[in-house]
Amino acid sequence: MVVLDVAGLSTDFPARDGWRTVVDDVSFHVAARETLALVGESGSGKSVTALSIMRLLPTAARVRGRVSLEGRDLSGRSEAEMERLRGAAMAMIFQEPMTSLNPVMTIGAQLAETLRRHRGLSARAALEDARRLLDRVRIPAARARLDEHPHQLSGGMLQRAMIAMALAGRPRLLIADEPTTALDVTVQAQILRLIRELQDEDGMAVLFITHDMGVVAETADRMVVMRDARIVESGTTDSVFAAPRAAYTRSLLAAVPRLGAMDGIPHPTPFPDPETGDDAPGAAQGSPLDPAARTVLRVEGLTTRFDLRGGWLGRVSARVHAVENVSFHLRAGETLALVGESGCGKSTIGRSILRMVEPVGGAIEVDGVDVLALSGETLRRYRHRMQMIFQDPMSSLNPRLRAGEILTEPLLAHGRADAAAARARAATLMERVGLPADMLSRYPHQFSGGQKQRLCIARALALDPALIVADEAVSALDVSIKAQVVNLMLDLQRNLGIAVLFVSHDMSVVERIAHRVAVMRLGEIVEIGPRASVFGDPRHPYTRRLLAAVPVPDPARRRARPAVEEGELPSPLRPPGYVPPTRRYEEVGPGHLVLADA
Repeated sequence: MVVLDVAGLSTDFPARDGWRTVVDDVSFHVAARETLALVGESGSGKSVTALSIMRLLPTAARVRGRVSLEGRDLSGRSEAEMERLRGAAMAMIFQEPMTSLNPVMTIGAQLAETLRRHRGLSARAALEDARRLLDRVRIPAARARLDEHPHQLSGGMLQRAMIAMALAGRPRLLIADEPTTALDVTVQAQILRLIRELQDEDGMAVLFITHDMGVVAETADRMVVMRDARIVESGTTDSVFAAPRAAYTRSLLAAVPRLGAMDGIPHPTPFPDPETGDDAPGAAQGSPLDPAARTVLRVEGLTTRFDLRGGWLGRVSARVHAVENVSFHLRAGETLALVGESGCGKSTIGRSILRMVEPVGGAIEVDGVDVLALSGETLRRYRHRMQMIFQDPMSSLNPRLRAGEILTEPLLAHGRADAAAARARAATLMERVGLPADMLSRYPHQFSGGQKQRLCIARALALDPALIVADEAVSALDVSIKAQVVNLMLDLQRNLGIAVLFVSHDMSVVERIAHRVAVMRLGEIVEIGPRASVFGDPRHPYTRRLLAAVPVPDPARRRARPAVEEGELPSPLRPPGYVPPTRRYEEVGPGHLVLADA
């Protein structure tokens, strides 16, 4: 039975010179228990296609064509009728959970609101059902999370909460717009399995929008490839992967990072050009690690915890042990990748190093300076030595400032240049990250996703830092743009000798960019060593599980992949008096350490 039927869908947005077509004559259908993947690069029109189906576009937009849900034409429906359908008959998981959730309502209240509206549950029953939904999408300590606000959850947990909300009404059609972009590989595999189980139970149809071809190979029965607002190719997933007909599809598949591509290659290497398979033009080879290079970052026994208060007196009722007794070092020109599941503490380490959150113990040295001893103006002045690239460039760029102002602001604030020199430096930085200098007059919204991330990299380089913390810096980018940004970072590191702490859940990118890898679980490093050793001979069971969960961009291997372990995720919540056990590490190879059994 066909659940969704789209015929001749076109969507136009008003522009200065008339109308701009962003979806052009798109047709496809999705049957019950079927998954259709809509793939393409940013700006291809795939997300606008989904918003057109859901009727969530601005009122100024013009939509033509026909959209039918289980035989019911949605074109002439009133907004009140669409509100009743959304969340019940059809639901959508959005890519960016932080902008989709209400920041002043608790997670439990938002889930309960959906359940009460579409399933008629009482307040108590809705909250209990909300807890079961959070359990089902594997959020640890689900009952406690019901009372937390969105800003208190990690990016991966927020996305799981969004998925729980979309599934609350048991919709007939689920539109998933990049739903696993912010998730680590193990949780991604579990969420994909959960969606498949619900398809089997409820006969749900799934329209899966993604740029991750590994996820497409894992989940999709059929796929539609979009470029420049139009469909360029469609067919079964097996046939498109085996024999892509469109040149664009071939280049898209060629750009997919594949785990194992770096076997036998000792140091970071740029992604090849997707068109030719040769080394990317102008991309320098990654630097081999220099054992004599100076130590830029030294972390010893770093511990970061967050108090949870409750009761009338606001006493500490529990603590989140986000980072527990973590030690490592990072040399000039080296990239150390921190990997692990959402909530494992890897982003908190980066924020603790930059003093964006305050550690409760340990030592942090950047170029020999004790960062934890700095305060006030001294800390602010020293931050030029350590910079951060955030996951979402749009939320980290001031929308009211032009690119030139974004780049000159740190130079002027730190007294590193006068106005004229700062403008010249900004132009040089733009060219260094592959952007034309005439873009300095543009606002952030006038850049593409990849260009925005390049702008963020240029801003991080403005003050000549010794250390850059890249927190999921390429996770949300298309495969081809991701390759370009990774190649850019390798090139800059080789030329400038910057130390990079690369926080990521994308194991294929980590394999490409990292000299060493540290695997984290529940706030602790469980394995650390050279990338070739950790990936080629993983010793800790958790590392092996992470690598086994990486989606393979080959539909033929879908059935052959091992099942990902299910079960309750351990919680980092501990009672106030909890004393962590003493840990010890075993050296299993040169520089390769593994956490011994407690």
